[in-house]
Amino acid sequence: MVVWLLVGASSASAQEKSGVKPGFTLTPGSAHIVLIRPSIQVGAQSTAGMFEPNADWTAQARDALGAALRTAERRLGNDVTDYVEPVGADAARLAEYQALFDTVAASVIEYQFFVGNRLPTKKRKDQFAWSLGPEVATLPGLAGADYALFVSTEDHFGSTGRKVLQIFAALARVPVTAGVHRGFAGLVDLRTGDLVWLNADWQMGGDVRDAAGAEKRVRQLLAGFPGKPAAAP
Repeated sequence: MVVWLLVGASSASAQEKSGVKPGFTLTPGSAHIVLIRPSIQVGAQSTAGMFEPNADWTAQARDALGAALRTAERRLGNDVTDYVEPVGADAARLAEYQALFDTVAASVIEYQFFVGNRLPTKKRKDQFAWSLGPEVATLPGLAGADYALFVSTEDHFGSTGRKVLQIFAALARVPVTAGVHRGFAGLVDLRTGDLVWLNADWQMGGDVRDAAGAEKRVRQLLAGFPGKPAAAP
């Protein structure tokens, strides 16, 4: 979560929300995509602004987002299947790659999507070169797949104390936010390990703990997904 907080320090108003590797296209019906189990964190935002995880809320969000993603999978234009998670040492390797994806995606957001922070090598519009490395394809269960789809969401619901602080801060003309709702989705080419598409937003909508909110969040996460038919919601 530290990476998310560092990225959140930048101004969301200057953030671009998506990137595609130059030359990458995905023809409908041409690929097998595996959806890696989403990384989902839900909790409260304390009066001081600290994240306090809530296991019940996270479980509710996992169920709601899981159902919404299963519905969305059928509308993405290609064959999408859920990843069957390994056990033991392989489970630890998967966790490492999920953490690596989070780090790479956060770096894209911070150093390419935020125009003011853009690295010198990322300033051209036709540059989008980020990778997890080709070894990601060696994870068990990915044999025969063309791409892996990673999804991460994080929600901090403002506590009563935080909301009261926001009111008093507003009277003093001090900016204080109540609530954090952010997420990203990325497509990784398993032949190269390259990140070929990323969609991110630090001000997402939808309460992920219920069905309607989860559906809204998934629509935002998968907006502009490569190969998705234009008529698909």
